[in-house]
Amino acid sequence: MKRVLFLCTGNSARSQMAEALLKHLGGGGFEVYSAGTKPQSQVNPFAIEVLKERGIPTDGLHPKLVNEYINHEIDLVVTVCDNAKQTCPHFPGAKRMEHWSLEDPAAFQGSYEEILFVFRGTLEEIEKRIRMNILSE
Repeated sequence: MKRVLFLCTGNSARSQMAEALLKHLGGGGFEVYSAGTKPQSQVNPFAIEVLKERGIPTDGLHPKLVNEYINHEIDLVVTVCDNAKQTCPHFPGAKRMEHWSLEDPAAFQGSYEEILFVFRGTLEEIEKRIRMNILSE
């Protein structure tokens, strides 16, 4: 079973969506985690909403500090934001590191519908990268 860790700064949007999506698409072939270098207190409600729109389970999603995973054996560590890439700690047990530069949907300001649109776009981009870079291996 392949172990994948998605890492961003707040662990409230991009990395949470990536964790939930790979768990959903991976069919039990992956142990999937997400964490942040400076985790927020809760998962962004827009991230939860767009996942639920797609029928992706969100139970158990909560922000976690990256230090929880530093000594784990991880097959793939994916940083999903530029800040996390710069502040990413060393993972001695990581077999591979990858960086996906994704815009932070939580930084977007607009109407409720506009923000949902941005989060949907981010989820689509994450799905594309998961399919190309992880599921195709």
